[in-house]
Amino acid sequence: ELDALGFNLVGYGCTTCIGNSGPLEAPLAKAIADGDLVSCSVLSGNRNFEGRIGPDIKANYLASPPLVVAYAIAGSLRVNLTKDPLGKDTNGNDVFLKDIWPTSHEIAEIMSKAVTPQMFAERYSDVFKGDEHWQGIEVSGGQTYSWPPASTYVQNPPYFEGMGLDIDAPADVENARVLALFGDSITTDHISPAGSIKASSPAGVYLQEHQVSPLDFNSYGSRRGNHEVMMRGTFANIRIKNQMVPGVEGGVTVHYPDAEQMPIYDAAMKYEAEGTPLVVFAGDLYGNGSSRDWAAKGTVLLGVRAVIAGSFERIHRSNLIGMGVLPLEFADGESAASLGLTGKEQVTIKGIDSIKPRQTLAVEITREDGTSFTANTTVRIDTENELDYYRNGGILHYVLRNLARAAA
Repeated sequence: ELDALGFNLVGYGCTTCIGNSGPLEAPLAKAIADGDLVSCSVLSGNRNFEGRIGPDIKANYLASPPLVVAYAIAGSLRVNLTKDPLGKDTNGNDVFLKDIWPTSHEIAEIMSKAVTPQMFAERYSDVFKGDEHWQGIEVSGGQTYSWPPASTYVQNPPYFEGMGLDIDAPADVENARVLALFGDSITTDHISPAGSIKASSPAGVYLQEHQVSPLDFNSYGSRRGNHEVMMRGTFANIRIKNQMVPGVEGGVTVHYPDAEQMPIYDAAMKYEAEGTPLVVFAGDLYGNGSSRDWAAKGTVLLGVRAVIAGSFERIHRSNLIGMGVLPLEFADGESAASLGLTGKEQVTIKGIDSIKPRQTLAVEITREDGTSFTANTTVRIDTENELDYYRNGGILHYVLRNLARAAA
């Protein structure tokens, strides 16, 4: 019955909620762009960030699967499903939600017939065998992965380059530039999008340079094993708003001192070549939403030493520490806005090698005209264990050093 109405099986797992259900038809996408429309979706997944379901969809509402079907039949979110009809039957009579909503007895009856122990036993009996595509993958054998350089899905990340057994005390941040200046509620999906990759984005350009056509881009989420793609995708959400470029949406910033506007990734690489450390300023609830390890991994790989925000989401704060990025919280009553920050400033943070959990740490900010002032922040390293992770350069280094010492 659902097939007859146009509801088809288009994928498994993270299809809709990660943006893998495909783009809108071209005329629809053009109409939305031309009219600057707030188009909407209803989905039964667990992620509804703007631009996540598709780049043309700004407002996404979570609902149960039956409600998704009901809204799709109605064809609009501007209906009251408790009062308005969804449509008409073949005899012209109004059909309401209550007419199609299954009873608990009907659901239980179907489940008892469809969900059986035998079904699971059959489906999982050869689960590791895989289909013909899996079986057709050429493998070299051996106990370790060979990291083929031509792969655009899996690359050897540079987390341990230059790492030794001894801990080097974290250095102070000297004359850092501001990579981005964000407002409130920057989600992990803004920081590291999981959905579609634009052909004109740094990640899209990289894939095309490696002979991957836009049709085969897949998503950021599917390429999370390639740090080259994920670095280029960091802060590249099409809806993110960097206040250094007012009125512009997307992963764009301004490189200083030349005041050149460019993609955030390009600016970060230019700063790296110049030997310039970076910081990010943000408002409240920085990193809220789904826990995403790449939101912290991408941040550190871009050269960001510290994130200074109004407040942090609990898990993302921990993830930043786990990647060796210092989370600092503005003092009560202060913010990037109240301090009049524009992103043109330079930032110096001293005393990092001797910080303690939740201590007050002064951040020296120098404006474009050369005047300076100090903003007090709270170190959001909350425990001694977190401090150990940070001093090691991150939890990966902490674990590897402990393993190496245990094996010595």
